[in-house]
Amino acid sequence: MSVAKIQPTHCDRLAYVYVRQSTPWQVLENRESTERQYQLQARAIALGWSQSRVEIIDEDQGRTGSTAAHRTGFQRLVSEVGLGRVGIVLMLEASRLARNNSDWYRLIEICGLSATLIADEGAVYNPRDPNDRLLLGVKGTISEAELFTLRTRLYEGRWNKARKGRLAFPLPTGYVYGPEGEWQLDPDAQVRERLDYVFELFRRAGVARRVVADRPAAERPRSPAGPLAGLQNSKHRTAVRVSCSGLLGRLLGSLPAPNQTILRVHDFTDALEPTLREDPRRSVGRR
Repeated sequence: MSVAKIQPTHCDRLAYVYVRQSTPWQVLENRESTERQYQLQARAIALGWSQSRVEIIDEDQGRTGSTAAHRTGFQRLVSEVGLGRVGIVLMLEASRLARNNSDWYRLIEICGLSATLIADEGAVYNPRDPNDRLLLGVKGTISEAELFTLRTRLYEGRWNKARKGRLAFPLPTGYVYGPEGEWQLDPDAQVRERLDYVFELFRRAGVARRVVADRPAAERPRSPAGPLAGLQNSKHRTAVRVSCSGLLGRLLGSLPAPNQTILRVHDFTDALEPTLREDPRRSVGRR
């Protein structure tokens, strides 16, 4: 039945295999699922496509299927289908292509208009056939419902842990949880020294941007091979700026032992005093 749906006009066009895992952790750990997805290339060959006409799209690895906004591979697939260059789209299951009904139904609609087939491990579907289209719609609905179920389960799990007083969040760089759950300075001396240096630069410069971006290369704080690894890249430069803004007093000033904080709140406000004199409309908590 599945083979009967495949016409020579389909085999004249390309077969696209879409491979995706939702998170980088899944890409590393769920290798069997990834292997099964790549094996769909052999299924396309068994269905009548030559190996040279089978394309694999795997650039969306580690990206969520809840939206197509950041999935360039899915966007390219939709474009190729719309241009009539694709004869069949192979997926492990509907959730690999989309966890969002709007994206899923858009793909089905375009496949129907361009006479493109959709296939998984067990069957081939023709979006122009009413029964196949209904089945594809059900698969997409189930895929989206699974996502909401997973989110709800995780959300309720966090609340249950919070009600028991056991919910913990990652601490700012430079701090660790002690035996009783209290905040402590990181026992790694190198981490403490680098952080002291970063905040000493802030005390002198008065502007967080100058701590990393505007300092001469020789004077920039060098990160250790630990929690501060990668301080020179833009992500961690942003983290330094944020830690020196309104969050600083809330995160560092609320510790049980304020005299042990890396940067006390008054150091931050003192650094801002010249700016506040120039523009009285600004305030410490304003963003």
